[in-house]
Amino acid sequence: MRAAILHAVGNDKLDIRDDVTLTPVGETDVRVRIRATGVCHSDLSAMSGVLPQPVPLVPGHEGAGEVVEVGAHVTSVKPGDHVVISWRPACQNCDLCVGGQPYLCMKYVIESFTKGNFRFGGDGATAFGMAGCGTWAEEIIVPWQGAIKIDDDVSWEAAALIGCGITTGVGAAINTAKVRPGSTVVVIGCGGVGLSVIQGARVSGARTILAVDPLESKHELAKKVGATHAVTPEDVPGALAELTGGGGFDYGFEVVGKSATIQSAWQLTRAGGDVIVVGAGAMDDMVSISAFSLLFEGKNLLSSLYGEADVRHDFPYFAKLHKSGNLDLESMISSRIRLGDLNDAVAALRGGEVLRQIVLMD
Repeated sequence: MRAAILHAVGNDKLDIRDDVTLTPVGETDVRVRIRATGVCHSDLSAMSGVLPQPVPLVPGHEGAGEVVEVGAHVTSVKPGDHVVISWRPACQNCDLCVGGQPYLCMKYVIESFTKGNFRFGGDGATAFGMAGCGTWAEEIIVPWQGAIKIDDDVSWEAAALIGCGITTGVGAAINTAKVRPGSTVVVIGCGGVGLSVIQGARVSGARTILAVDPLESKHELAKKVGATHAVTPEDVPGALAELTGGGGFDYGFEVVGKSATIQSAWQLTRAGGDVIVVGAGAMDDMVSISAFSLLFEGKNLLSSLYGEADVRHDFPYFAKLHKSGNLDLESMISSRIRLGDLNDAVAALRGGEVLRQIVLMD
């Protein structure tokens, strides 16, 4: 089968090859034929080393497809089922899972650094899947907890987006922040996840949603999916005064993954408000907030990993929101491409202008 392989961290080019095979399906595994997969900024972070991953690596973590084979002990799905891939499968048995925080479960994250399901080349070299997935391949093997069944009438493109960008962003607004009706929201960063945060805030009933992005080309789309206002960083002071009287927003979402934008979100959020970090940043990028400010401004600094989702509930729920017209996923797709176009897609994503490029498999 075909797959895109990154041979070394920092490489600019992927090795797109057709001699890749999979290891046998284990008793608790599911083999999935990928039908659609997104090109996400986190994939770039894995390629650059910002998000540590083993190599050789098959990138890709936002995907959907059809179940081809299941292990002997798998009862949750069967061949022919349509599934969304979860890049953070939960074991469902540890204290975090049982305690209501399955998105923090580390069992399969740890396992993904030692278990490679891909083989390639004449010597059968091992390649790992990004986050244990590797959806930039025609087929993958995941734990049964990482293949979540959805209705067959959900398009492959929409299902793939639900696998990461939608769940991360909409979940940040609905699950983490619990945005209240009539509230005010600022979202810094209007890529695919930022637009999903905007949609989650809209669905939650926020009255004012300010989108902040240096690329004016993204402002129109931000408004289309729910932002009431959109500005560049230079125009933020005026928007802050106009929309909040200078007092700050109820919720400040950072969807870039940089210490500077986290501090901006902090500054734009009112006393007693919530600052939600959604962007995936580097380990050595340190955030500085004064101890005085932390105490006396009464703000809550929150992280939102994978939208704090329980994917068993949230994947089908977000699919229903999409089918009912409450989540606009079509507008978030910049282009539909093929697996062989991935090097061009990665270059375009680095340029910053595109949102979600969706790879459709034959």
